[in-house]
Amino acid sequence: MEIFLDTANTNEISEILEWGIIKGITTNQKIFLKEKGCNFEEQSKKILKMVEPHPVSLEGPNNLDELLEEAKKYYKWGKNVVIKVPMLADGSGLKAVKILESKGIKTNVTAMMSVNQAMLAIAAGASYASLFFNRIRDSGSDPVDVVKKSRAIIDCGGFKTKLIVGSIRNPSDVVEIASANPHIITIPYNILKQMPYHERTVSTLDEFEKAWDEFKKVEKQC
Repeated sequence: MEIFLDTANTNEISEILEWGIIKGITTNQKIFLKEKGCNFEEQSKKILKMVEPHPVSLEGPNNLDELLEEAKKYYKWGKNVVIKVPMLADGSGLKAVKILESKGIKTNVTAMMSVNQAMLAIAAGASYASLFFNRIRDSGSDPVDVVKKSRAIIDCGGFKTKLIVGSIRNPSDVVEIASANPHIITIPYNILKQMPYHERTVSTLDEFEKAWDEFKKVEKQC
């Protein structure tokens, strides 16, 4: 299972890259809005270069023709570009997947809430399929069940699609998602920063440190 970072902030990316744990970046319009008016193209190119060769998912318009046009432009920004394609209600997102993948442009079908949607994205040949964990729960479905069944479709059918799960609101979500065995969990910076901490670990290390200090006071010199 791989970990992606869900952000468009270069400082956050730089910090977490040093942890040596992330294998890709996911972004969306709301994430870019947090960057307070940055230039989308400039920021995207910076991110692509920072994490190369790992994939970076960039989101475009929700209109098929506009999406295809933007995808061609994004694709020139870096070899690790992945185009986010919305799961549009009229099925046109699936058409976009077919067109882009046939041109060698990787796609990530996004904003999916059901096994039916995931099945279609997988069958269409998407490189990635993104399920929105807490938004699935908000809609009244069991997100763990949706993830497990979607992963089973990929495994049983021998499909190439990698399943990404996002929409994470607290560290306990990560545990639930991991138990459902997706290929990738994409985690926001503020959640990832909480994950190394456990109060009992802190107190244990403090105890060991004090014991070491006491040992050094009475240590016999060779």
